[in-house]
Amino acid sequence: MADITAAMVKDLREKTGVGMMDCKAALAATNGDMDAAVDWLRAKGLAKAAKKSTRVAAEGLIGVAVEGKTGALVEVNSETDFVARNDKFQAMVADIAKLALTAGGDTEKLKTAHYPGSKHAVAEYVAEMVASIGENMTVRRTAVVSVTDGVIGSYMHNQIAPGLGKIGVIVALESTGKKDELVQFGRELAMHIAAINPVALDLAGVPKETIDREKAILAEKNAGKPEKVLEKIMESGLKSYAKENTLLEQAYVKDGAKSVSQVLAEVAKAAGAPVKIAAYVRMQLGEGIEKKEDDFAAEVAKAAAV
Repeated sequence: MADITAAMVKDLREKTGVGMMDCKAALAATNGDMDAAVDWLRAKGLAKAAKKSTRVAAEGLIGVAVEGKTGALVEVNSETDFVARNDKFQAMVADIAKLALTAGGDTEKLKTAHYPGSKHAVAEYVAEMVASIGENMTVRRTAVVSVTDGVIGSYMHNQIAPGLGKIGVIVALESTGKKDELVQFGRELAMHIAAINPVALDLAGVPKETIDREKAILAEKNAGKPEKVLEKIMESGLKSYAKENTLLEQAYVKDGAKSVSQVLAEVAKAAGAPVKIAAYVRMQLGEGIEKKEDDFAAEVAKAAAV
């Protein structure tokens, strides 16, 4: 049996909002498998939802740049938020974001691009900044979206300088319609994506393993029911999942009475041409990076020791 640590209990509690003892029981029942523990809690009806943004565990900045029909995002990490507020660091991230426009979403290509005003590639320039500021930094990732005809919407949440912040979004709206109508909607849609964090554009874009997990949870909750009844429950359950987690089906954050797809149809009418969400990217600082914690709450340690 896996050793259930205080850190594991704390992590599961933050992901689900469930009490510590139930979290410990879930981890024990699933041999310490975090994803399985989340599903165990949901199947028992103890967790109303497993969806929660990954805890931000690294400092630095997200940078966004839009030029014409192309938009780019880049994440540059630092060890402390203090460095993220350094003017030199901010200028560097802004420059790297502009360079990302031509990197095609390839992080390694971006690192080898020539840094403006220097004799170095981006990676070498960052290394010089490490020596200058005295703190480790890294260009972690980048992403690009573009349109043939249309606009790029963008939004930066927790912005501390133009185009720099903690959560960045770029969205590509493909359309031959009126650009002024598209520009406003593009920004508002980017704000929606930043706030709601959809899993995918539609149900077809949701990873198969995620759909399989949802079906398995529904099947366990409704074990023993006739197959035909279970099929209808599955269908209804996936529709509910789509409304909560897929962009086109979500309630629009600016008008909860309408779905994003309904608002999209209205924008298309005002623009005088069909509008398609060709692509979008949401990038949150530090998501997916684990950060060592040297001290845990006394109650968590106590619960783990029971």
